[in-house]
Amino acid sequence: MNKYPRFQEYKVVAYRILLAYAFYFVARVLFYFYNSSLIKVGSFSDFLKLCFHGLAFDTTAIIYVNGLFILLSIIPILFNTNKKFQKFLFYLYFVTNLLAYATNFVDFIYYRYTFNRSTIASLDTLENENNKMLLFFDFVIHFWDVFLWFFVLAFLWIYLYKKIKVQHKTETPTLKYFGFSTVTFLIIVTLCIGGIRGDFKKSTRPINILDASRFITNISQSNLVLNTPFALIRTWDTNSFKKVNFVSKSQIDSLVVPIKHYNNNPAAKLNIVIFIIESFAREYNGAFNKGTKIPNYKSYTPFVDSLAQHSMIYPNAYANGYKSIHGMSSIIAGIPSFENAFTSSPYPQQKIESLVSTLKSEGYDTSFFHGAPNGSMGFLGFGNILGYDHYYGKTEYNNDADFDGVWGIWDEPFLQYYNKILSQKKQPFMATLFSVSSHEPYKVPEKYKDKFPKGTANIHESIGYTDYALKQFFAAAKKQPWYKNTIFVMVADHCNTIAYDEYRKEFNKNTVPILFFSPNEKYVGINNEWAQQIDIYPTLLDMIGYQKPFRSWGRSLLNEKKVPPFVVKYGTNVYQFMSGDYICIFDGTKATGFYDKNDKAMEHNLISKRNAIMDLLELRCKAFIQDYMERIIDRRLTTVK
Repeated sequence: MNKYPRFQEYKVVAYRILLAYAFYFVARVLFYFYNSSLIKVGSFSDFLKLCFHGLAFDTTAIIYVNGLFILLSIIPILFNTNKKFQKFLFYLYFVTNLLAYATNFVDFIYYRYTFNRSTIASLDTLENENNKMLLFFDFVIHFWDVFLWFFVLAFLWIYLYKKIKVQHKTETPTLKYFGFSTVTFLIIVTLCIGGIRGDFKKSTRPINILDASRFITNISQSNLVLNTPFALIRTWDTNSFKKVNFVSKSQIDSLVVPIKHYNNNPAAKLNIVIFIIESFAREYNGAFNKGTKIPNYKSYTPFVDSLAQHSMIYPNAYANGYKSIHGMSSIIAGIPSFENAFTSSPYPQQKIESLVSTLKSEGYDTSFFHGAPNGSMGFLGFGNILGYDHYYGKTEYNNDADFDGVWGIWDEPFLQYYNKILSQKKQPFMATLFSVSSHEPYKVPEKYKDKFPKGTANIHESIGYTDYALKQFFAAAKKQPWYKNTIFVMVADHCNTIAYDEYRKEFNKNTVPILFFSPNEKYVGINNEWAQQIDIYPTLLDMIGYQKPFRSWGRSLLNEKKVPPFVVKYGTNVYQFMSGDYICIFDGTKATGFYDKNDKAMEHNLISKRNAIMDLLELRCKAFIQDYMERIIDRRLTTVK
């Protein structure tokens, strides 16, 4: 081999890169181990096939992460084999690789809440937290096993790296050395370019997250094919907000009806009190599960279940995003979040017609309450954009004796504070409370230890506590003069830990309860039509008899005729549009699947049997996305046509 200069170096570099592949494979196995109940894989051979398809995504991530390491290892600079230089390469290799590798371990747990690999948008929530170190240490304590896995594997990786070393050799600047090195350098760079792109075909774009869906039989499997470094890298500098041209404006006006104008009810300036309850998924609420027939089902919300008997409830309702800030924009402003959240896009700094602006125009006092440190989750910033008159956070509460030690003020005292402040306000008012206690690490106050059922999932006890806090709020609020003149709304921001198989099905992962309660019981009953968070805003305006036109992508859940009940959301890297008897899967260009509305596990794709109803469903999805993109990009989130 002496006739090939640097051959020994190239072998060692190849070995080091192959180590990365091996450890990415281990991370994929562990990812599945932690989330096997959420990702349906038929057999061991199917798992291996998914791992094989994942190699293309691993290759892209590994080459990106190791680009500088590879370049410095193969560039002909004569002292590549020098011990000090090799030591520098060692640190470069592990600083970059372990940092990227660690993101996979975060998703061992985080995937349970988002049902997607983390992207750059996932960092938005963290940016708004003032107690990052506290949250980090809490994560370490509760998920110590994940950290243990990471450090054991990191130690093993370092050990294996050191097993094979580059032998020091004094090189001379000969034509043979530089000639062979240059040719090899060009070959390796070419291979790396192909690896980053996914292939060498000129006709194809570099692989992205969506390409993982090409190799699957169940939509959740795409996240097993992917790896988190790839998802972060491919979304690092992307903007999914791009105009599309699917339909005409007249079709948008008839299919989407973005400008609403209701005259169904007489004008009445009723107070509006909204509870956006952290992680309060439909699964935990018994009143919303009467028709699911889940074996051995147990509810953890006795108060909400009792309140539901006197309310209008929507058991077939969905979140329009998968993070807390997505819930706020969907519920208050009627703006869903798709591939990237509107709130983390380049476009939120604009005039937005919302429940806040429309009610303020009617003389309402508007407030937002969140017991976490002010600014947490991005609520304060987005609340300022929407134009809330008041923000009440941990600072305004001003009593750290009620701080839970991690996220914010315990729900029970903060909900009593909510009632206290509302009782001091002049009517009419609109107030939104975002709860905190039913959030990881799912603690309850020491005085309530063993009061609420532990259940079968880590969140169940804290769900019981939040339900109790709501009960205490209503017990106090009903004594106030404003109570009978108020519409109360309850909804979850997103889903969370799943205990029952029924909710592991793809189209049940984003289900949330939606409840409207008025003390005079004007709105009572169960409506099983499709419903979603973005419907809350227009429904409330319909209830109070708002007489002006307004911009809304949702629909009134009372008696709107122009737009049939529907749900639109984004999950597992595709749009999901549900209406009538079908669920449409749309990849941003065309429909790739249709499923019966009862096929929540997505087991039988009906696209080969598509009919006129399916065609119309795809057209409605296209019209919605087109109007959504145009209005956000053109900054027309008002009644401006």
